[in-house]
Amino acid sequence: MKQLSVIIITYNRPDDLLALLQNLAGQQQAGSLLKEVIIINNASTADYTPVQAFIAAHAHLPFRYHYSQENLGVARGRNLGISMASAPILVTIDDDAAFQNNTALQQIEAAFAAPLLTDHRTGILCFKVLYASTGQMQVNAFPHKQFEKYHRKPFFLAPYFIGCGHAVLKEVYEKAGVYPVDFFYGMEEYDLTYRVIEQGYSIAYDADIVVLHNESPLGRTPQLIKMKMLWVNKSKVAYRYLPKLYFCTTAVMWSLEFLQKTSWNWKEWAGGWREIWRIPGRERRTPLGEKAKEYLRSVGARWWY
Repeated sequence: MKQLSVIIITYNRPDDLLALLQNLAGQQQAGSLLKEVIIINNASTADYTPVQAFIAAHAHLPFRYHYSQENLGVARGRNLGISMASAPILVTIDDDAAFQNNTALQQIEAAFAAPLLTDHRTGILCFKVLYASTGQMQVNAFPHKQFEKYHRKPFFLAPYFIGCGHAVLKEVYEKAGVYPVDFFYGMEEYDLTYRVIEQGYSIAYDADIVVLHNESPLGRTPQLIKMKMLWVNKSKVAYRYLPKLYFCTTAVMWSLEFLQKTSWNWKEWAGGWREIWRIPGRERRTPLGEKAKEYLRSVGARWWY
């Protein structure tokens, strides 16, 4: 049996985090499967006293609570958790989510040992994500753009993974590297995806491992700064790893997405383009090799944006 490290990045969500820790404590074989549960508090201002009290009351479980004096963002926060983790399988789950079943940890451990994953040299395992309030699948947390074609499949090889809930072999981080430290928010999974695939690993989706996400089906209100980060970061990823044509198409398509989601904020749109124009002079290109591109083609990846 291989043990698991669970990594949770939290920011001003003490109630959701407490529910998640209770969910993990109630998992079957939690005591033997969990090597550690690493909680990175990203400089939250909310009161986490109930969380700390729960941890103290469950000293038999390997909770490790770390308060960061700086908001590290998603990527650097996860990197800190990865650096602290010691198990061969690292599970990441959002602080406003929880597993649907109390067998999830057992399922994750068993999946990586199954021939279906080992034969494909799977390095990342994606979970099925449902809205907790409705039980509907969360489309933007599904690891394929062709949702209608793939969402009923119990298993498939995916072109990327989603941060809400996934598991990664520790050896994958050791070979492919961790998340890009220049990404505060957004698209860090895509950057890591390409480096993982370049190392010869595949990404698998397993619908039997289900995460309930406490995000509204209406979505969160897009913030201007976050939309710009998504646009610029996705363009950086395309420039770093894909043929230059796709850098151009990604930048253009995401610029239109930015305008639509920000009520046509032309001033910030112009500022975003200034950042995009600087990318070729600042970023180093490490284009994917033919084997990695063949994998992406075989799993139906979307290249244009």
